[in-house]
Amino acid sequence: MLLFTPGPTPVPEEVRMAMAGPTIHHRTPEFEAIFKKARERLMRLFGMDECVVLASSGTGAMEACVTNLCRRKALTVNAGKFGERFGKIVEAFGLGHVELKYAWDTPADVEDIKAALADDPDIDALCIQISESAGGLRHPVEEIAAVVKAVNPDIMVIADGITAVGVEPIDVTHIDALVAGSQKALMLPPGMAMIGLSDAAVKKIGEGNGYYFNLADEIKKQQKNTTAYTAPTTLIIGLEKVLEMIEKQGYEEFYRKTRARALATRAALEAIGCQLYPKAPALSMSAVFDEEANMVRLILKTEFGVNIAGGQEHLKGKLFRINQMGLIPVYESAWVVNAVEWAFDRMDRRPYDGMASKVFNEVYYANENA
Repeated sequence: MLLFTPGPTPVPEEVRMAMAGPTIHHRTPEFEAIFKKARERLMRLFGMDECVVLASSGTGAMEACVTNLCRRKALTVNAGKFGERFGKIVEAFGLGHVELKYAWDTPADVEDIKAALADDPDIDALCIQISESAGGLRHPVEEIAAVVKAVNPDIMVIADGITAVGVEPIDVTHIDALVAGSQKALMLPPGMAMIGLSDAAVKKIGEGNGYYFNLADEIKKQQKNTTAYTAPTTLIIGLEKVLEMIEKQGYEEFYRKTRARALATRAALEAIGCQLYPKAPALSMSAVFDEEANMVRLILKTEFGVNIAGGQEHLKGKLFRINQMGLIPVYESAWVVNAVEWAFDRMDRRPYDGMASKVFNEVYYANENA
């Protein structure tokens, strides 16, 4: 079965083998040496001043950023389940909250951000997704972050990059906290989150806030190549291996291949009549609006050995999403769009003629070396 859900993503065999060794204790020089290498590679991935690793899902890292970097009021952007989640976290801790809400296919508007900041000088943090995976949407986060800092450089920009880090180069010039998750483009099992931090964020964190998610405690410990609490040792071993593999290929090539797969998948789906959902598609996945999405997914899984994701809430049964994150062999992506075309044939919607494969290959190889 080919796993093409936008998280969890398949774990490469080399990584599985690296994690299959004997369990080691996290308070030992042996683990500290592994953690040191993983941390150095992670810093290069983020391109930021500091980073921390947490034994949690990405939601834990989102919470840690909110509780450590927002003191008064947060501005959150809700264009899907995960933007909505930022708002719920803010309210759970009794912080002030301003929300900008958009349809799940619509990116945040820079002018709306400016207006919200002008209306409320108490806002000291912005929380936004880079890639909102509920609808496969890409927000213009880099542009928004630059505007926020121009209004007030002390406002903390918290960017959820869980389905963006490791997918494309991200300009972190104006970003203070960048969240990543193990089970997305980093191709690991679920259970670990990572945060890249700016120097300004580290200063704002100060002595930190909370207990388990106190980022000040973690920064102090992780700068010494250990963790405040029990480390996810196996996942950190896997992380070091994944980042070694990506660095061996080179980030430029890694991002280029991901982009080529995304553009090829998008073009192939449109060529066979699919309606792409978001107005600003992310490179991490292709989201297709389809009233018969459940049937498409069922046929792909039972007849063609492909597991893709559906939609949530009002899009349940009306959306299917195909992953493009990670070190995916190009022939697997080609097979997925070919399987979608075969599913349409089975559903008497379109006779199969190989158009998806043809367009995928043409677009992929036009962009793979671009």
